[in-house]
Amino acid sequence: MQNKLFIDGQWVAPSDGTMLPVIDPATEEVFHHIAAAGLVEAELAVRAAREAFDYGPWPRLTGKERAKYLRAMAEGIRDRLPDLARMETRDNGKPLPESEWDLSDAAGCFDFYADLAEELDGEVEEVKLADARFVSKAVREPLGVTVAIVPWNYPLLMASWKIAPALAAGCTMILKPAETTSLTALELGVIAEAAGLPRGVLNILSGKGSVVGQALVEHPQVDKVAFTGSGPVGSRIMATGAKDIKRISLELGGKSPFVVFADSDIEKAVEWIMFGTFWNQGQVCSATSRVLVEAPLYPRLLERLVEEAKKIRVGNGLDAGTLLGPLVNKGQYEDVLRHIDRAVEQGATIACGGRHDGFDRGFWVAPTILTDMALDSDAWVEEIFGPVVCIRPFETEEEAIRLANDSRFGLAAAVMSADDERCERVAAAFRAGIVWINCSQPTFTEAPWGGYKQSGIGRELGRWGLDNYLETKQITRLVSEEPWGWYLK
Repeated sequence: MQNKLFIDGQWVAPSDGTMLPVIDPATEEVFHHIAAAGLVEAELAVRAAREAFDYGPWPRLTGKERAKYLRAMAEGIRDRLPDLARMETRDNGKPLPESEWDLSDAAGCFDFYADLAEELDGEVEEVKLADARFVSKAVREPLGVTVAIVPWNYPLLMASWKIAPALAAGCTMILKPAETTSLTALELGVIAEAAGLPRGVLNILSGKGSVVGQALVEHPQVDKVAFTGSGPVGSRIMATGAKDIKRISLELGGKSPFVVFADSDIEKAVEWIMFGTFWNQGQVCSATSRVLVEAPLYPRLLERLVEEAKKIRVGNGLDAGTLLGPLVNKGQYEDVLRHIDRAVEQGATIACGGRHDGFDRGFWVAPTILTDMALDSDAWVEEIFGPVVCIRPFETEEEAIRLANDSRFGLAAAVMSADDERCERVAAAFRAGIVWINCSQPTFTEAPWGGYKQSGIGRELGRWGLDNYLETKQITRLVSEEPWGWYLK
């Protein structure tokens, strides 16, 4: 496991020697230390990325040439997948099969954008002009030096969502992983080395967001910042980036609704509600944690949901059969428990779950189901980011849509019904960037990802993700032999 910073193709120790502990959330054991970059390292990384973009070969390679490096990085992830998955589980806490799933998706992301990089070659859009004396075309070019600031819930996958399209476009990048989950992100530097990636194209700085992350966002030589995380931090990044008119893309929080109609298959509904809320310990920005159930189905569905939630095996993510691991760190653990306690204070009922007392050490919260909460209660309104689902009944389709959209967030939403026309009608009415019908949380590299309202700006994944890292240039040529004759008659 790396304990240095990856800058300009080299592994560099932090200039002030600061190291951060890496804590296993299942045992609270400190099992490694990582380097904490500071202002010096931020400056070095920006200079390296700037040099590589302005004078290096990377932006000048063909898309086909860049694609070879991306595919080599995909293969590098696959070659080390078992080792990286165990590393991610110890770092983050999620069950090992989930880590393996995430890393496989990360490799696929590099392959996908390798294909799109090849499609950039020769991509020219001829622009039809009203004036026949000119011809015009639009071409797309790499944006420049980019910074990716990624969260702790999907450490390598979220990094790949940003690095792969940026590199495919011809940009250079500085990755700032979450300070609590940097291990696999740093290993990506090893994979980039093995792939022969030119120096300065990818730089990786672990460390505190308040120090190195802030320095990167403020740096005038950075052209774009891509951020996934909380709304308050995203707002500060926007304000800071505005000083230099930086390009900004944000994927922020959510409090996503799941509307279940009475004609739904109750077993399928229970399965998808649990998957939509308890996957990754509920530490998912798109978690469909506000469940609205049509009144005739509500009592039976709630009963079955509680029965099945109690069966979920909670344990160390490295243990076979574990379906729900510990929360990522002590701060997140305490925050989720505060949310549950506050919900009870505001009148909610704990149908099951809450604090898990079955372990001597670690950050454990049982799968939790809250009922009877008021519409203005914190539990119903705020993102909890833990294994907590809030559930309530509704009477009509119109009420369900109104309650679903009554949120400052708009990342995702789900609807379940045997009536296809109703599903399409409700999906169209949702004010959300991602909508699932008769399911929750499937995510595909080929499809756009992002939200409405305070859930963010821009889209990742698919061709939309590549657009984040490209500028469009107009090139117009005079083809007429006749003089222009404006000043010289």
